[in-house]
Amino acid sequence: MSTPAASAMGEGPGTSLLEQVSARRTEEQARLQRGQYARDLLSSLWAPVTALAVALIPYLLVVELRPASASWAAPAMRWLGFLCFLWFAGLIAFRLLARRSSTLRRLRHEAREATAEADRALRSGGHKVEGRVRDRLVDLAAKVDVAMVGDDAGSLEKHLQSLVDAGAAIPGSARHGAVELALGLVKALVVALLIRTVLVEPFKIPSGSMLPTLEIGDQIFVNKFIYGVRIPYLNVVPFALVRTPERGDVIVFNNPADTSKDFIKRVVGIPGDVIEIRDDFVYVNGLEQPRTLQSAEFPVWDEEHPRATTWVQSLFENGWVMERDELYEETLNGHQHETLLRPNVPRSLETGPYTVPEKSVFVMGDNRDNSADSRLGLGGPARPAYVPYGNIKGKAMIVWLCLGHGGLFSSIFGGTGIRTDRFFHPVR
Repeated sequence: MSTPAASAMGEGPGTSLLEQVSARRTEEQARLQRGQYARDLLSSLWAPVTALAVALIPYLLVVELRPASASWAAPAMRWLGFLCFLWFAGLIAFRLLARRSSTLRRLRHEAREATAEADRALRSGGHKVEGRVRDRLVDLAAKVDVAMVGDDAGSLEKHLQSLVDAGAAIPGSARHGAVELALGLVKALVVALLIRTVLVEPFKIPSGSMLPTLEIGDQIFVNKFIYGVRIPYLNVVPFALVRTPERGDVIVFNNPADTSKDFIKRVVGIPGDVIEIRDDFVYVNGLEQPRTLQSAEFPVWDEEHPRATTWVQSLFENGWVMERDELYEETLNGHQHETLLRPNVPRSLETGPYTVPEKSVFVMGDNRDNSADSRLGLGGPARPAYVPYGNIKGKAMIVWLCLGHGGLFSSIFGGTGIRTDRFFHPVR
């Protein structure tokens, strides 16, 4: 037979409301509360999102530190993402079909928030709160606590409303609640800004200059800290945190030729390097970077019209056209990646040499005949242009979403669909 888990000695005036409510639970009630709380956490719509976000952290570490492991880690992440999607869809369906259970879950959530708010109101009021008011609030909170493990929504709602009304009657509780809300919003904003500025930032691929490595419509995550914390607007990186940019890195940078735009290209030359292009081969410090032809007619989907400015427009207004280009596997300083060349396109047989200045990099797009890169002034004046370290925002890591050609719903939206095969694809 269950007995109270705690005695009145846990209900002194210096004890918080939450502690006093917990002290009144029987062992059976405490067990039921723990189980109910765990079930509520798992049935939250945030649960699958959180699970996927938590799994993403070690995956990003694997991709960055053990690139060879991406061959099995990427498919595993795609399967996990699919399971989390089913989990999320199942929760929505359950809430629509099991309305009574959904109501009880919502009331339990509100009850936990109301109890915590009453506890904060008592602590902020201190000795100004009369003893009988404090005792009544504890009694009401204990009734709510008991009703939370039952299945009577009406009883829980009645006790919850009584607790909310009693808590609102405490002097200064409304002002304290508003302050708590404001502080919570400020903290969330600061955390979001820190993550975006220092850790990870999303970036959308707007053009085909990095085909076939990155496709139009890819949404990627950018590693912001690997090269050091960049001071926005000043374009200064005081010191490198992990390392400086290396040949073969795919980087996102603020275009020095037009600071209103961000570009994404591959690093071909680092400070002191001499870069030349001869017969479409890249030479670094006089050494030819080997390449092999993979396909003479590789199908590539590019835009038929200029890119739409919003994602809604991109679904309805973008057209697609297929081209057949030459696909090569190029090795740049030991780093293998794919590049494209358009057949029968007149081009200069030799360009360069380009000597990369200090604290800058020379960049090129993998789609060599469709890229405004360092060879062409990064879209600015027709002269070689280099990217200073201070303009580099970070290193591309993975594709987390792709709204590109083909995939789910592409027949509805003019060829643009959800490319599940691109999810969690590492950028190499």
